[in-house]
Amino acid sequence: MAKIKHTKTELKAQTDALKRFQRFLPMLQLKKQQLQAEIAGISAKLAEVEAREAQARKRLEAWVALYADQAVTPETLVLLKGTKTGVGNIAGVAIPIYEGIETEPAALDPYRTPAWTDDAQAMLAELMAFRAEGDVLRKQRELVQEELHTTGQRVNLFEKVKIPECKENIRVIRIFIGDEQTAAVVRGKIAKGRTGKTKEVAE
Repeated sequence: MAKIKHTKTELKAQTDALKRFQRFLPMLQLKKQQLQAEIAGISAKLAEVEAREAQARKRLEAWVALYADQAVTPETLVLLKGTKTGVGNIAGVAIPIYEGIETEPAALDPYRTPAWTDDAQAMLAELMAFRAEGDVLRKQRELVQEELHTTGQRVNLFEKVKIPECKENIRVIRIFIGDEQTAAVVRGKIAKGRTGKTKEVAE
C-alpha cells in the first residue's frame, strides 16, 4: 500500500476516489454479465452451425463414393475465394460479422460429368459456408472472451484492492486527524491551565 499523507486534503482525495470506484464498479459488473451472456449466445450459435456442418458433411459422404472412378473429385468441384465479413460491436468490442462466402464452381463439361455434379457442387458450397461461419463465430468468441478477462480483472481490482484500500486509508486518516484534534484540545487546556497558574503567582 502506498504511503499516504494524514491531512484533510488527502482525506478528501481518498473519499473522492472511493466514490469514483463505487460508481464505476456496478457498470463494470454489468458489462461483465453482458459479456458472459454474449459468449453463451455465440457458443450456442456456433454449436448449431457445427451441427449443421456435420449433417452436411454426412450427406456429402454419400457423394464421395460416386466419384471413386471419376476424373473429377469433390475437392475440385468448388473453389473458395474468400469469406465476406462486416464489423459489429458487443459491449464496446469490435467483432467480425459473417456475411457469406465467395465461391467459384469448377467449369464442367455437361457431357462428361454425371448429372448429380451440380447438386454436389451446391452441397460443397453449403459445407464451405458452414465452416466459414463457424470460423467467424469462433473469432467472435475469442475477442469477447479477451474483453471478459480484462473486465473481470478490473472488477477484481476495484472490489478487492481499490475500494478496500480507500476505505482503510480514510479510516487511518480520520483516526490520525481525530487524535491530532484531541491532542490540540488537551494542549490548549494545559496551556490555559499554565497561564492561569502564572497569573496567580504574579498576583
